[in-house]
Amino acid sequence: HSFPTRRSSDLVGGLFRTRDVDAAGVPRSTLAQLVQEGRLQRLGRGLYSLPDRESSAHESLAEVAAKSSQGVICLISALRFHELTTQQSSDVWLAIPHKSHPPKIQYPPLRIVHMSGDAISTGIETVSVSGASVRIFSVSKTIVDCFKFRNKIGLDVALEALHEAWHDKRIDMDELWRYAQNVELLMNAALYGIAGGCMSGNKNVAASIRARLLNRARTE
Repeated sequence: HSFPTRRSSDLVGGLFRTRDVDAAGVPRSTLAQLVQEGRLQRLGRGLYSLPDRESSAHESLAEVAAKSSQGVICLISALRFHELTTQQSSDVWLAIPHKSHPPKIQYPPLRIVHMSGDAISTGIETVSVSGASVRIFSVSKTIVDCFKFRNKIGLDVALEALHEAWHDKRIDMDELWRYAQNVELLMNAALYGIAGGCMSGNKNVAASIRARLLNRARTE
C-alpha cells in the first residue's frame, strides 16, 4: 500500500493521528513500516509527523492541539507563548470544558484546568505553531485567568505577566474588564503589587493599573 503522507499530514498542519489514517482507508500496519523506513516520525501514541516537518520552541503545544479539539492552551503555557513569563515548564497547561475528559496523551505531560461558560469560550486566538493550528487564550484573557487561578500558579507569576504586558502596551482596560467580570480581583492584585513590591519594583505601574480600572468601573 502507498501512504499519502503529505496529504494526510496536511489534515492537521503537519501532524496527523491514527484516526486520520483510518479515515484514509490505509492499514495501520503501514505506519510501522514508514516509521521504520524513516519516512514518518512517531511523536507519541497515535500521533505522527513527517520527518522534515518544521519544529519550534512550542512544538508540544501543536502536539496537544492535535489531540484536543475542545482544549485551549492557558496559564503558564499561554504566558510562555506570549513571552510574558520567565517560568520554565515542560508541562502543557490546557483548559477544557467542565465534565470533559482530558485528551489521552503520554507526552508532553498535561496540567488540566476545567472552565465553563464564557471562561472557556471567549478570548481564544488561533495561532500557527509548526504549521499546526493551536487554540490559545489571548494576552488579556490569560492575565485575568492567572489571577483567577493564582493559587495554582502563584501570585508572583500573575503579577509579573501583568507588569510585562502593561509595560509593552499589549493590554487595555476594556479587555481586562470584559474578561475579569469582577474587576475587584485585578484591583486587589494591583494593590498586592504595590504593597509587596512584586511589580518589578515599579509601584507606579500597579497604581496606574488600579486607577484606570477604577475609572472603568465608574463608567459602568
